[in-house]
Amino acid sequence: MISRGGEKIFPAEVERFLYTHPKVTEVQVVGVKDERMGEQVCACIKVAEGEHCTEEEIKAYCKDQISYFKIPHYVMFVESYPLTASGKIQKNKLRAEMEKRLGL
Repeated sequence: MISRGGEKIFPAEVERFLYTHPKVTEVQVVGVKDERMGEQVCACIKVAEGEHCTEEEIKAYCKDQISYFKIPHYVMFVESYPLTASGKIQKNKLRAEMEKRLGL
């Protein structure tokens, strides 16, 4: 669960919505550090092959469709996710990687 300024956000709920975007093939949502809000929503997206997508396009898609506080503050495009030996996504490593890329 992501705690953003007192609001509780379930990553799976945001992921389910983002999967409805036609260019998104995979998405993982994590909370990243934020001084003012505690955490911010970060969407890590794999785009469909041959497609191009921008951060603004994802945020515009979310606007008026989901609550404003659930709209990803950061949209990062990735090629792969860190996996365990059994193939599960390691969200803690993904979060650390995104914080490093964002300089947080």
